[in-house]
Parts: sequence; C-alpha cells; structure tokens
Amino acid sequence: MAGLCFPLRYIIARCFASTVESLGQAYVLCILEFQSNHLCFFFPLPENACNRKRLDLVFIIDSSRSVRPYDFEKVKEFILTILQFLDISPDITRVGLIQYGSTVKHEFSLKTFRRKHDVERAVKRMMHLATGTMTGLAIQYALNIAFSESEGARPLSQNVPRIIMIVTDGRPQDPVAEVSAKARNSGILIFAIGVGRVDMNTLKSIGSEPHEEHVFLVANFSQIETLTSAFQTKLCGKTTICGFESLGENIQSKKQTSKKMPHVCSITEHGCDHFCINTPGSYTCKCKQGYILNADQKTCSTQDLCAVEKHACEQICVNTPGSYVCQCYEGYGLDEDGKKCIIVDLCALDNQRCQHECVSMDDSYYCRCHQGFILNPDRRTCRKQALRDRSQAIAWAPCHRVLHEARLFRLRLQPQVTGLRASAPSSGASAYYPGPQRV
Repeated sequence: MAGLCFPLRYIIARCFASTVESLGQAYVLCILEFQSNHLCFFFPLPENACNRKRLDLVFIIDSSRSVRPYDFEKVKEFILTILQFLDISPDITRVGLIQYGSTVKHEFSLKTFRRKHDVERAVKRMMHLATGTMTGLAIQYALNIAFSESEGARPLSQNVPRIIMIVTDGRPQDPVAEVSAKARNSGILIFAIGVGRVDMNTLKSIGSEPHEEHVFLVANFSQIETLTSAFQTKLCGKTTICGFESLGENIQSKKQTSKKMPHVCSITEHGCDHFCINTPGSYTCKCKQGYILNADQKTCSTQDLCAVEKHACEQICVNTPGSYVCQCYEGYGLDEDGKKCIIVDLCALDNQRCQHECVSMDDSYYCRCHQGFILNPDRRTCRKQALRDRSQAIAWAPCHRVLHEARLFRLRLQPQVTGLRASAPSSGASAYYPGPQRV
C-alpha cells in the first residue's frame, strides 16, 4: 500500500489525513512530511471513541414529586440514550444509578451489572419515588457509598475517571455547595443538568468547572435529549487522527480518495479560546454560540443572549452557558413552545400537600378541611374541631345544615304561635317571622 504515497511540496513537519478504500476495507491514510521525506501510515477507520474507554459513571436522578410521571419517563429515555455509546463491562465502563426524593434509593451499584443489556433493563424498571428534593443527601451518598471500592468503584491508583451525572428539576431542600465541593475535591467530575425553574447558581455550585462545559439548563424534560451528543463527546472524547483532534472531519466518508491540505490550526500555536477555523494559508478564531470574540481576536467572553437577542420569552429569560432558557412566574407553566407561559392548576401538583382539600385560584391556592375539621397553623394539615354545644355545631355547619335546623325549630313552634308559616324561607340563612295576620 506504500504506492499510494504521492509527492508533496509542503513545508517541514506537516501531517494530514485522508480516507482510502482497499479490498473493501476503509483505512485512514496519514502522511507526514519531514524535509524531503514522506512517511505514510495506514490505520483502520476509527470506531466509536467510547470503545475501551474506562469510566466509573454514576447517574443521580431527581425523583421528587415535582417531576411528573411523563417527565420521569423522559429522564429514563435520556439515560438509555447515553448508555448506547458506552462500552459497558467490568473492565471498561461501569455504571451505577441513584434516584432521590426525601430519601436516597440506590437502584444499582457500579458492580451490579456486567452487561449493557442488564443495565438497560434495570433503568426501564425504575419506579418514581415522588417525594421531596434532598439533592445534597444524594451527592453525599454517592461520595461515601456509591464510589466506594466495596460498591464497585476502582481504586484511585488505577486512574479510572469517576463521573457523576445529576439531573434535577427543583430547588434542593438541603445544602448542596459544601458536599458538592467535597465530591469534586475527591476527584469526581460532576455534570449538573437542570430542567425548568432551577436556579443557575445552585447548578454551578454542584457542577465542575469550567461551568460552560459541565453545567446545563434546559427548559423542559422534552429538551433533555438534545444534550446526548454533547455528552458523547465529553464522556468519550474526540477521535484523533495523526495525533490531531481537529482532523477528525476528514474521515467522514469511507470512499473519499482526494488529498487534503494540512490544517494550519493543527500545526501552529493559534491561541484560539474556542475554535480555530482554517483559511487558505492562515486561520481565524471563532467562539461558541453565546460568546463573542474579544478585541484580541483570540479569546472569547460570555454574551448576554437575553439582552441582545429577540428571545421571545413571555415572562423570564435566564442566561445559561452559551445559550438561554425561558422560565415562568410562580403559578404558571411553560408552554410546549418553550417560550409562552400558561396558568396551571396548582392543586394538580400533588394536591400541594394539603391534608384534605386544595382549592385552586387564578394564580394561587389554599388548603381547606372537611366538615368538622379546622386548619392547623401550618395551613396545610387539619385537626378535628371540638364542638361543645349545639349552637357551636350549627355555627360550623354548612348553610344547608343551618336551614335544616331552622325548619325543625319552626315546626316545633308552629302549634304554639298563631300565624307562623310552616314553610322554610326560599332563600337566605335566617328564619322568617311574618307580621300580624289580618282576620
């Protein structure tokens, strides 16, 4: 195959890649020029970059009551998609799963399953907890238990990356900053994914730095699937050809046989903060979406997309690293378009923990007790009302009960009082006493 080498007239020490096909097999052709010598190397077309990638990965899933059953299924689909590109086996990638509400449930540990099929089946069987939001407790559990060697984590001496991927949709009911810092300081890389009305500062206190690489916020659970390709790159890394990651796009077509000029970005110290773009004989720097190029034409700074773009958020626009999401005020929910806000029935959210009844208003709600009970000071739970006499009972009874008592009282008095009508009043809650009757 050495005959495929062709004369080059480039400067010293350049490398570029192309793809050739021989006997039905695709190969990557790397040509290195050094002075007047040309060295040709052939490699099989690279497979999935996650193949043979050693990881200890633990998912931490918010299973609180604010996550609706339909959305909980979306989270499970997201996990299943991530699993597709992982090389799961005891010697390569190990996967564990924790879900949390008011308590922590360890669905399976890093040592539980040896095959991807078994992991997928366990994810599909996971049941929604529908309780509180003890995020800090879940991270503490992962630090102390899930990443212990007894639960399947490999010793730190083996240098196997330890990764947490946490998905949450609400404000934690316990502290998270300190325990997250402990986890990061122990060598655990944390990806924090927020959904909906999640405070960005809270997410940043959980996720690793730089935040634009490890903290994500999406408007709703339907959008969480858009993150899978980004996580494939972050977990698996980029495919390298001839030692240069930026040459990966040269191997997209297996039947490509044309030569490509070497990339200037690959052979110079370009200093671009985000992206280096090749131009004929030179290069330019480009920033990620949501960032702008500084005056030095190399570094990038965050752009306030909520201020400079027509985001069309009806109520609240929240900046995220490189993007933005729309949010709504309390009592409203985000519409399917991810921008408009609609009034929601607040009582539909687990009855708002009202012990008896939840009464929804335009933009609020209140708790109400059944007959014979009154609200406790917490305005949610009820206690039985002690009725000491009949008049007090009537006072606490509904109006129809009062009318019934009035009818009985009038019937008892009718034989004794001349002119008293036996019928109950047609409306109102007070008894009717007519004036003197004409004879």
